[in-house]
Amino acid sequence: MTIVWTVLFFIYGTVFGSFYNVVGLRVPKKESVVTPPSHCTVCDRRLTLPDLVPVLSFVFLRGRCRGCGTRINPIYPFMEFVTGLLFAWAFLHFGFTAELTVALVFLSMLVIITVSDIAYMLIPNKVLLPAGIVLAVLRLVSPLSPWWDSLLGAIIGFGVLFLIAVVSKGGMGGGDIKLFFVLGLVLGTELTLLTLFLAALIGSIVGIIHLRRTGQGRKTPVPFGPSIAVAAVICYFAGDALVGWYLSLLA
Repeated sequence: MTIVWTVLFFIYGTVFGSFYNVVGLRVPKKESVVTPPSHCTVCDRRLTLPDLVPVLSFVFLRGRCRGCGTRINPIYPFMEFVTGLLFAWAFLHFGFTAELTVALVFLSMLVIITVSDIAYMLIPNKVLLPAGIVLAVLRLVSPLSPWWDSLLGAIIGFGVLFLIAVVSKGGMGGGDIKLFFVLGLVLGTELTLLTLFLAALIGSIVGIIHLRRTGQGRKTPVPFGPSIAVAAVICYFAGDALVGWYLSLLA
């Protein structure tokens, strides 16, 4: 039965991932996520049901619009697939517990802000604020140990990023700062700081790869949100194990 539920969570995840693509692309532009219906941004053709099957439609259409043949951005099926994997893994990791609800909301937020930051270099408040409120309430239902670690993690996460922004004179975006406040609510102090370390490491690697591929140096900024999201997922599911492994090396 676990296998069946895991497959269902994967399927649900891909469906929600498709919707999160829409949210991530439209909310920063202050557009409705309901109207107009999904359509090709080039030929304006309204997408029909066969065009909207998560992941599979991209494969069957060979990555092109059915109407005008324009290439479909592969970020869409990629985020659908990743969301499916994350939902399935969350179920396997937590089962039917209160923490599963925290995980699904948390992962959903990270997927949306990743899409937004890749597309517009922006993490929208209209995503962070409602997600933060919901996650704060859920942390009352499924608290960390000790319970106040959520509040402390949020304060430290926000404070450290704010200090970096002040010292670097704008080197850290406001969206990243507010995002770390929400991360602190979910992860607590220790894992929030670990997320910051891993995000900086991942961001540096991505920046080096980008530099070597484009040769443009700092002329083209690289969004930091996706690196934060990847680091947060790693810490959420495996952070305690990583901390334990590191401490064992010091013993």
